[in-house]
Amino acid sequence: MARKDNAASTANPGRLKQIALTYKMTRKADPKIGLVIGAVGIVTFGALLGIGFWIGHPVYLGILGFLLAFLAMAIIFGRRAERAAFSQMEGQPGAAAAVLDNIGRGWTTTPAVGMNRSQDVVHRAVGKAGIVLIGEGNPNRVKGLLAAEKKKMARILTDVPVHVFIVGTDEGQVPLKKLRTRMLKLPRTLTGPQVTATNDRLRAMGDLLSNMPLPKGPMPKGMKMPRGGPQGR
Repeated sequence: MARKDNAASTANPGRLKQIALTYKMTRKADPKIGLVIGAVGIVTFGALLGIGFWIGHPVYLGILGFLLAFLAMAIIFGRRAERAAFSQMEGQPGAAAAVLDNIGRGWTTTPAVGMNRSQDVVHRAVGKAGIVLIGEGNPNRVKGLLAAEKKKMARILTDVPVHVFIVGTDEGQVPLKKLRTRMLKLPRTLTGPQVTATNDRLRAMGDLLSNMPLPKGPMPKGMKMPRGGPQGR
C-alpha cells in the first residue's frame, strides 16, 4: 500500500506540472485562454444551479453543475491548447508527422517516405480510407515527390485508393490544424484484413528498396558494362 501511495503522490505533481506548463505555452499563443475557460465554467455552473433553484433541488444540481463545469473547462482547454500548438508548429518541418502520431487507432503512419535535399517531405498513412500521402514544403517540389511516391506504389497496389494532401495555408492546401479532421472524414472503403495486406505490401516494398545494392561511387566515363560472362583464354 505504501508503494502505491508513493507512486500516486509522485504522479499527481507531475500531471499538475504538465498541465501548468501546457497552460503557459497555450497562453502565449492564446492570451484569452484564462478568460474563456473561466467564463465557460461560471456559465455552466450558474445555469445548472439556476435550474436547481427553479425545480427545488439546488444542492443536487449544484454538485452536477460543478462536475459539468469542470468537464466543460477541460474540453475547451484541450481544444484551444491543441489549436495553439498547431499554430506554433505551422510551417515547421515535420509538423504533419506530429499530427499523424496523434491521429488515433486504425491508422499506420510512416513519416518521411519521400524527401529531397530542400527538406521537402512526404509522409504516409494507411487506414480504412486507403493510403493518404501528406506533403510538406514547397508546393511545386512537393508535387513532384507526391507523384513519384504514387508511381512507386502503383506498381504493387492497384486496387487501393490514394488520397493526397499538401499541408499549408494557400488555396487547395490543408491547414495543419485541419489535417486530422480531413483524414478522419475520408470515406472508409477498406476492411481490416485489406488494411493489413496493404501495410504488408508497402513494408515489403520498402524492404526491397532498402536492400537493393547501390554503387559505391560514380562509374568512370567511357567504361562499358560487360555483355556476357568472362571469356576463356
